[in-house]
Amino acid sequence: MAKAQLDEKNKFIDSFADFARTKSIDSNTMASLLEEVFRTMIRRKYGSDQNFDVIINTDSGDLEIRRFRLVVADDSEEVNDSDKVGLTEARKIEDDFEIGEEVAEDIKLEDFGRRAILTARQTLIQKSRIWKKGGSDDKYKDLVDEIITAEVYQILGRDAREVLLIDNENNELILPRSQQISKDRFRKGDTVKAVVHKVEMINGNPKIILSRTSPMFLERLFEQEIPEVYDGLITIKKVVREPGERAKVAVESYDDRIDPVGACVGMKGSRIHSIVRELNNENIDVINYTDNLDLYISRALSPAKITNIVIEESGRVSVYMKPDQVSLAIGKGGHNIKLASRLVGREIDVFRDTDEFVEEEDVELAEFVDEIDEWIIDELRRIGLDTAKSVIDLGKKELVRRSDLEEETVEHILQLLKKEFE
Repeated sequence: MAKAQLDEKNKFIDSFADFARTKSIDSNTMASLLEEVFRTMIRRKYGSDQNFDVIINTDSGDLEIRRFRLVVADDSEEVNDSDKVGLTEARKIEDDFEIGEEVAEDIKLEDFGRRAILTARQTLIQKSRIWKKGGSDDKYKDLVDEIITAEVYQILGRDAREVLLIDNENNELILPRSQQISKDRFRKGDTVKAVVHKVEMINGNPKIILSRTSPMFLERLFEQEIPEVYDGLITIKKVVREPGERAKVAVESYDDRIDPVGACVGMKGSRIHSIVRELNNENIDVINYTDNLDLYISRALSPAKITNIVIEESGRVSVYMKPDQVSLAIGKGGHNIKLASRLVGREIDVFRDTDEFVEEEDVELAEFVDEIDEWIIDELRRIGLDTAKSVIDLGKKELVRRSDLEEETVEHILQLLKKEFE
């Protein structure tokens, strides 16, 4: 190959390599795109690229285009086929070719003409755009429900209806007003955390939509901030939210040595604090999950204390509690009871208990701390039982059904409490 021709090829490949670098396209992908471009040029000039080899090395600048044809007789009907060549023409390439042999011919860039090369560059630009869109689309489809961090570069509308962001690969992301927490306020240059909510294709372009209101956003924040959740030692069973107001997170640990609620909240709330701050002071209740539906409902309505639960055949739940607990169960704006219903998957109705235990001879459970383990008293309190008579009146069967206590433990407690009133 002549030095001038080699320099021309190197210059040609280098120009495309520079283009690739500006578009952040890796060398393997660039080589593949270039091959597609050259094959398009070949098809336009020769009608087919079936009998051509295109070899590109973007690192070294090497480019080889080779055409392979079978030598046939000059008067053969096949002489005009794209993959055949007459004997006379073949011997112009090398004078010792014979019929039936294969001719391998190097194709020079100048054979395509300047206009074809300019067209090739435009074709490459189009193909790179398609690749970038497709790559971005595939990447973010794989990242749906995953948390990302991006930078705000434009805010549309006075009420911040849409926030446009860019990630570290300069992909454009959209955070619509409907997916923002009501207290969110952004400025250009702010760093924002969100989850990829969905990816839509509009006129061939991927529209990547983020969310900060999705329950999955809160779940991913737990994974980031709480090592036991990230490592799988604590499982998040369900997350429900009223974004910016209140959330309830049901957690479970399969290791008896780990308190899932305590691990998530941290010492003096140290772990949950960073999550609350990220969510603009959203109030987060972390609840210990249980298969015991009565107990789960009782925990879901925390901090309210329940005296009785009735589950109807329809699945609807009637909860009875002392009058001073009703407002706690309902919560500000009805958020607490609404979230509790969504957490347990049942409609919950709250009623004032008109048959309160206000008898003078009744005894608070706290008075039995020397005879009953404190964790048992706490378990009874969780299902709304604060006094000795409230435990006795509920009975063994209901106590076993509604609590996590063993039958033998329940029998022992009932015997001990009944002695108090003999």
